[in-house]
Amino acid sequence: MAPARCTQVNQRRISGHFGARCLVWDSDEPLPRAELLKRVQGVDGLLCLLSDKIDAEVLDAAGPKLKVISTLSVGYDHLVMEEVKKRGIRVGYTPDVLTDATAELTVALLLATARRLPEGIEEVKNGGWSSWKPLWMCGYGLSGSTVGIVGLGRIGMAIARRLLPFGVQRLLYSGRTAKAEAAEVKGEFVPLDTLLAESDFIVISCSLTPETQGMCNKEFFSKMKNTAVFVNSSRGAVVNQEDLYQALDHGTDRCRLDLM
Repeated sequence: MAPARCTQVNQRRISGHFGARCLVWDSDEPLPRAELLKRVQGVDGLLCLLSDKIDAEVLDAAGPKLKVISTLSVGYDHLVMEEVKKRGIRVGYTPDVLTDATAELTVALLLATARRLPEGIEEVKNGGWSSWKPLWMCGYGLSGSTVGIVGLGRIGMAIARRLLPFGVQRLLYSGRTAKAEAAEVKGEFVPLDTLLAESDFIVISCSLTPETQGMCNKEFFSKMKNTAVFVNSSRGAVVNQEDLYQALDHGTDRCRLDLM
């Protein structure tokens, strides 16, 4: 087994069930590149994390014995798939394992941003909270709002299901095709431009692909309501961070939380 941060229990299971020798990077810190290139030599399998870039250099260092790569993640953009496929290496990943957690955290971010919880907490800490004021720290409510979800896959549907009890009035979604399961959450399939223009809350939950990389850019943000709340529960590379910074910096009231 290749260098990885697996537990001692898993190490014993691998050794006991398969008679394999398991080389372990026993730390929560990322495996240094030089150490990865050294330890991967001659291995049959590799268990890696998102922080481990598996490219041609690593595969060449591993050599022809490497037959399988498993990644402890739902995403696999840290694997250079063209090189992996070229060598006939099988890949395993963990789809659906974080669907509920991601959906719950996304709703938490929506509520925290809309109701200005981080700002309120900061005011309590720095002494800014004095007497009650009618409009102080007023935010936006999910009740009666329009929520737009970009990418109504497993996670998108899990988010939508959790939002319904909050009294969301309309749930819009966009993507490559309409989804039959969207009827369960009364989802309306609309073009992306319509979703951006009409949504009070915008959630990004699409996969990272060449088509979606940098999709949330200057043009994207310019089509949103100035008061819209934007939450990215997809990969960070879906958002052009510089364009997001510029959109925020140019005097808009737009709220933002970015979940990478």
